[in-house]
Amino acid sequence: MSKANPVVAIAGATGAVGREMLLVMEQRGFPASQVKALASGRSAGRRLTYEGPGASGIYGSGEGYVEVEEMTRSSFAGVDIALFSAGASVSREYREAVLDAGAVMIDNSSAFRMDSDVPLVVPEVNPDDVAGHNGVIANPNCSTIQLVVVLNALAQLVPLRRVVCSTYQAASGAGAAAMEELYTQTRQFLEGEPLTIERFAHQIAFNCIPQIDVFLDDGSTKEEWKMVVETRKILHEPALALAMTCVRVPVLRCHAESINVEFEAQLPVSVAEARAALEAAPGVAVMDDPLTLEYPMPGLLAGTDDVYVGRLRADPSVQNGLAFWSVADQLRKGAALNAVQIAELLL
Repeated sequence: MSKANPVVAIAGATGAVGREMLLVMEQRGFPASQVKALASGRSAGRRLTYEGPGASGIYGSGEGYVEVEEMTRSSFAGVDIALFSAGASVSREYREAVLDAGAVMIDNSSAFRMDSDVPLVVPEVNPDDVAGHNGVIANPNCSTIQLVVVLNALAQLVPLRRVVCSTYQAASGAGAAAMEELYTQTRQFLEGEPLTIERFAHQIAFNCIPQIDVFLDDGSTKEEWKMVVETRKILHEPALALAMTCVRVPVLRCHAESINVEFEAQLPVSVAEARAALEAAPGVAVMDDPLTLEYPMPGLLAGTDDVYVGRLRADPSVQNGLAFWSVADQLRKGAALNAVQIAELLL
């Protein structure tokens, strides 16, 4: 697909990620000739603010918008790129309709990520994989994207031997309703009211939940499994040793990760070398100054595009290791921005 001014459809446009896709396209001036906002029938007719190229309403006057259409199989006629963020079942249901229309699907769900014929792409890491698509390109899991951007930068120095990562994932990772539940529970907790627990397995306000997605037979969760298999696929390292623990925390937006990397032992990597590699890497911003207490924090980085890294230090528990902390906006680089960057690669 090399059309300079494509018609773009956003499936799931009224959700948190769909709206962020519109915002990212607007901010980056994505050169769409038309943008179609698709959602369920109950949202049809709504107007979503959008001032970018391809808007339905008046562009450049403060009144730009796209009008939501009910998504049907005929919605993709004339579409060149379809950005999907409506859940795995919806992606599976509409895949054939998208491909029959001649469009490329960029899917934010887990539906096709591990299919052998579907590239799993992070543009800063494996942009060339886009060329191997057969009509579908998968957007990785939000926590995986954040992790591999940093791992790829470090792997340019010395091959990686082992990675241990614990995630601190914001409520936004479970959608807009989950963010609202955090607001509601916080108010209820402070006012001494019974807590409304619907979106999470347990209380999320003033609590941490060491479970994201369902448990698997080996005791890990599906989120942890996703991070392992997706990281290996993106980095083209099928034997890389990885251990993950994924935790939901009472943060509205931005995921954080505590990461320990062990390099191949025969090739030592200094903290200074790692810092220089991260500072030079696309999509990475280093915030690391113990003297001024500078380090990335989720509460301060909402709405940003980079993967932020701080607390860089040697890991003395292994022969050649590095420990650090990372923060990225789950709705931006972890979802909407990465999908739009993939669309830009297609141009």
